[in-house]
Amino acid sequence: MRITRILEFLLFIHFLAYPLLAQTVPQKLDLRLRQIQSLLQQGNTTEARQHLNDAIHEFPTEPTLQNFLGVVEAQSGNYAAAESAFKKALQLSPRYTGAAVNLGRLYQENSTKDPQATTKGIHVYQTILSYDPVSAEAQYQLSVLSLRNGQYLAALTGLSKLPAEFQQNPPAMAVKCAALSGTAQKTQANAIFGQFLIHPQLTADDWILILPILEKQQRLDWIQRGFDTLSNRQLHTPESLRQWGLYLERQNEFNHAREILEKSVTNPISVELLLDLARVAYKQRDLNGALGYLAHARELDPRNFSIHFFFGIICVELELLIDATKSLEKAVSLNPENPYANYALGAVLMQSSDSRKGLPYIEKYCQLLPKDPRGHLALGAAYFQVGEQLLASKELTPLVNIPLTAAGANYYLSRIAKLKGNQEDAYRLIQISLNANPDFSDALVELGQLEIRRKNFTAAGKALQKALELEPDNFLGNMHLLRLYQASNDPRAEEQQKRFDEVAKKRTEKEKSLLRTIEVRPY
Repeated sequence: MRITRILEFLLFIHFLAYPLLAQTVPQKLDLRLRQIQSLLQQGNTTEARQHLNDAIHEFPTEPTLQNFLGVVEAQSGNYAAAESAFKKALQLSPRYTGAAVNLGRLYQENSTKDPQATTKGIHVYQTILSYDPVSAEAQYQLSVLSLRNGQYLAALTGLSKLPAEFQQNPPAMAVKCAALSGTAQKTQANAIFGQFLIHPQLTADDWILILPILEKQQRLDWIQRGFDTLSNRQLHTPESLRQWGLYLERQNEFNHAREILEKSVTNPISVELLLDLARVAYKQRDLNGALGYLAHARELDPRNFSIHFFFGIICVELELLIDATKSLEKAVSLNPENPYANYALGAVLMQSSDSRKGLPYIEKYCQLLPKDPRGHLALGAAYFQVGEQLLASKELTPLVNIPLTAAGANYYLSRIAKLKGNQEDAYRLIQISLNANPDFSDALVELGQLEIRRKNFTAAGKALQKALELEPDNFLGNMHLLRLYQASNDPRAEEQQKRFDEVAKKRTEKEKSLLRTIEVRPY
């Protein structure tokens, strides 16, 4: 007899307590329950939900209906609604083990969505054991969650309470070797791990169970042995291959990660896997490959915010600004309160023929994240770009002494001072900007221009040359260095003219500073 695994919700219908309760409920409800159970087993959640809502209205105190509703909501990915339904079932029947087990599994499957899920799951299984202390399922799952929570001794204590035959099964052995490793009992841990890998009933699910724990413990040797074992014994499943690929991605082995993720592809391919592949391709800097995966994902799930946002950011990097605008506009329409989508769209629109169209989106970013000084720096830069110097100064002045924004704020205030004809203020402010960030290429270019105006040609040359060392394709840096060489009859002017012509051909954007102010992560 094997310990029940953590299954997908579609597969744990048999844990529902309906067969036990059917004898105690009215015949009409009994028929409803059978119909709903049949629909769930067929995967027809829409019709099942309709039948459930009708039945709950007619039998509001029946816990089995709430349990079924929890399963439907869980299958649909509605974590909060599923949690609420399972809890309602337990309120109606506190010792309803089927609903309690389902709630515990809900927490286990959604630990990334809810930081408290593991703690709540532990409480659920402890409650089951309080009235059913011999429940092997509850005891095992409690050990699993204790392991995830870093409570290694508690996990080992729980496993010791299982019947002996259960302790010899791969799921229990997996938890035990990971818990022993966590308590630094290396000899015993290595012995159990070796037995685990050669167990005739080992499955990929057993391995996936402890992979995150071993990675946290930095047991890279075990992880390699585990994946090698699955390969050699031909035990890999699409999900274990995917987890292998994701592990390799976390190890920055992007080429190998993509290769393994490609092997995990099934027909039909999932949107989640396409996003994984796009992310790895992006990290490889294969931007066109990433767009290919995202385009496929977009066809499968056209209302997925993440897909449109990711697609838009890659288009920005490829300087496909029309495509970037379309994708980012769609992303904002799907998630209008996402600050980074608003920011990215605003930054792209600021490069259009009507740059003022970008202002509302940069302003929205500041409204959504008012305490982020980078947003106000970006807004100040945007106001400067459209000629609103007073608004720009208002945004930038409070930022001049904040380490994160001092360089940028003083840089733009220096440019404003120069436009007003206040050369001394402009020179003073650009020096402050470079004191805050000596490698700020745009500020070095501005310093070079100011030094030229002051007839300090040697200092101007040093500033411009350093700027181009940091950013060789800086358009203004190359242009002003060319002008400096021409004005001073420098023999390097001819070579610099050729270099400037090359850079000018590449220049397809008006202004990139906004896109550099805040690093927008596309995934």
